[in-house]
Amino acid sequence: MAKESLSPLPGAREGRDPSRAIKRGPSRVPPEVVAANQRERLFDALVHTVAEKGYANATVSDICRAAGVTRPAFYALFAGKDDALIATYRHGTDLLLKLMEDAYRAEARWRDGARAALRVMLQVLAELPAFATMAVVEIDAAGPHGRGERARLLRRFDRFFAEAPRGADLPMPEELVETIIGGIYATVYRYVAAGKVDRLPALLPTLSYFTLVPFVGPEEAALELGTRG
Repeated sequence: MAKESLSPLPGAREGRDPSRAIKRGPSRVPPEVVAANQRERLFDALVHTVAEKGYANATVSDICRAAGVTRPAFYALFAGKDDALIATYRHGTDLLLKLMEDAYRAEARWRDGARAALRVMLQVLAELPAFATMAVVEIDAAGPHGRGERARLLRRFDRFFAEAPRGADLPMPEELVETIIGGIYATVYRYVAAGKVDRLPALLPTLSYFTLVPFVGPEEAALELGTRG
């Protein structure tokens, strides 16, 4: 995954990245530009702080310090720590889904598109371990609101199954898709929680098989088990 593709995702940069410092001087920077800059820095700072300390232990002061942003500026953008986490989660997962959908749409066949989307997801999470920790594991610490956001995200993965082949005898396709998505998420969660984020890309053959087998059959899906990358 090219660095330029990952750079907009929260956690791809440090909050105090010098390239985003607003230089003081006679030319006045528009307030909306300052606010957008501060928001991006806070997104990155929140991801790294939460990944390092855990959401429960991360404070607004910690996040502001990591971003180089004042507390008044933080509260001008977010209602509090929960609001900042949810905003960061939504922004990051929106960008991740866009990368996945681009990879999916670039393939002519459904099975190749589904595999490409999986590959992108696993690579992004592996290359941005702090984002993976925040978005997969620590979102649970935000309580019902965080779990609600996670459920909303998982429902959005349905789009990758809209064009899947359907057999006449395929039972309960909606429940089947939910089960596949839930199974993939549970596997990813287990690896991230165990600190094995770097090993996620190696799961691609197994997760591809699990995704495809109900739609293309065991023989075709088994071909995935002999692939790498």
